[in-house]
Amino acid sequence: MTGKRLSLGFIGGGINSAVGAAHFIAAQMDGIFRVDAGCFSRHDDINRQTAQRWGIAPKRLYRSWEELLENERGRLDAIVILTPTPHHPDPIVAALQAGHGVICEKALAASSRAAGEILHVLGETNGFLAVTYNYTGYPMVRELRRMIRDGRLGKLQQIHVEMPQEGFARLHRDGQPAVPQPWRLHDADLPTISLDLGVHVLHMIDFLSDEKPIELVATQDSLGHFRQVVDNTSFLMRHANGMQSNVWFSKAALGYRNGLRVRIFGDEASAEWVQMDPEELLFNDNRGHQTRIDRASVDVEIAQRSRYNRFKSGHPAGFIEAFANLYLDISERLKPTGLVTDVETDYVFSARQAWEGLVALEAVAVSAKEKKWVKVDFGGR
Repeated sequence: MTGKRLSLGFIGGGINSAVGAAHFIAAQMDGIFRVDAGCFSRHDDINRQTAQRWGIAPKRLYRSWEELLENERGRLDAIVILTPTPHHPDPIVAALQAGHGVICEKALAASSRAAGEILHVLGETNGFLAVTYNYTGYPMVRELRRMIRDGRLGKLQQIHVEMPQEGFARLHRDGQPAVPQPWRLHDADLPTISLDLGVHVLHMIDFLSDEKPIELVATQDSLGHFRQVVDNTSFLMRHANGMQSNVWFSKAALGYRNGLRVRIFGDEASAEWVQMDPEELLFNDNRGHQTRIDRASVDVEIAQRSRYNRFKSGHPAGFIEAFANLYLDISERLKPTGLVTDVETDYVFSARQAWEGLVALEAVAVSAKEKKWVKVDFGGR
């Protein structure tokens, strides 16, 4: 990388948040971005502590996101939105209208209607908005995508994606349920688990296959300690090309810290990737050969690139590095003159893709409630 670093301001993401530190580290890992300003929390003490820990100048720490957007107009390359999902739309819209680029942690919004309103403003302002889905930053996931596009698996027939977690079923060391952040214990039209986990699995299917769902049938349950919210979802989707997707995500699956697993089957080969063992991709062809592929394999084309080898194979890269890969991709769309990066711009995910995922998840909620197959209607948008 050469040239001037890109300047970011954070809205949300304080030291008590789930994703703030990951974004802060990942954005700066490759020397392309720096975090210069922020309103990290509505709570003054958390806001100040975050700024002190991260070295933010006091004059660029703000008590409200409105003040940040106004005072930092023209000084930042992008605003990073890290508030809880239901609070995304207002600062996103205001940032776009003020001329800021926006990087938003998934999910873009809590409903397709809210996401559609953001899309409308994005079109009016001709602004920039990227949504981060960090699991697509793993090198072997990107290698799998390349293999699918090169026809290595043949015609795609099935994708099975599961993302089991145990957070709503686990006990704390005192024997009491481990209580999550308060906003995660309230469901609206879309269950919060769909905003947390569902958007990831649907985006993974879209990222790998580039196929949109046309109909689905689903079940939703509450199995853990917090029965006021959905914590377990399963559904089957059919796609226009005849492919089927089988999806399960849960926060009541004891034994799984984060069991994201992708299995994809074509008529010539299959492949499997597991997030807890992210450095390897298991490939099986129709002649009975089984191959384990990693960054050092001689036939990889994506994962061998220098940007994915901050340290050599055999020394595992992980979750925060995957986030850093997304920031590298986004930098290509934001770069000032003189900034040179090794990126793939089709890894920058749009508001429209986020909207499509929310539409499909709303169909999941309808199917589970009505106990029947339902169409996934993108309405020609």
